[in-house]
Amino acid sequence: QEAQQKVALATPHAALVVTNDQGGPDVHYPGKEPIAERTVNAALSLAYGQAAEYQGPIFKSMTVEGNQAIVTFDHAAGLKAEGGKPTGFVIAGEDKQWAFAEARIEGERVFVSSTAVAKPVAVRYGWADLPNINLFNGLGLPAATFRTDAWPLPEK
Repeated sequence: QEAQQKVALATPHAALVVTNDQGGPDVHYPGKEPIAERTVNAALSLAYGQAAEYQGPIFKSMTVEGNQAIVTFDHAAGLKAEGGKPTGFVIAGEDKQWAFAEARIEGERVFVSSTAVAKPVAVRYGWADLPNINLFNGLGLPAATFRTDAWPLPEK
């Protein structure tokens, strides 16, 4: 997903339609209509210049205040967590040890912290196979998975 997102963001008139909210245990999503609508809106926006929103929240930046990482997004108007508190966040300090994180939304920002990480340096969202994630913008479009670090990934 990360590689696909990087290519989409770096390629003019390209889009990655996020589908993680429609998934199941395989690639045959039961919710095909929302995916089709997002894809059509991407084409209308990118190819035809029409005002059609297809993108959910995309990671923009991270800052740290005390023991909290503050994450900001593009396409985040009306940011919300469906079903309660935001899920799917992990946080790490300089030791690169990941801990499940508590997250809360304030406006278009997410504050991420864990009692296990005193000085955060990195956050990841949805960084798993079939993650339990629930972050959306006000139009009901899901946030793309992301990581704020550039640490080498383990090989499978």
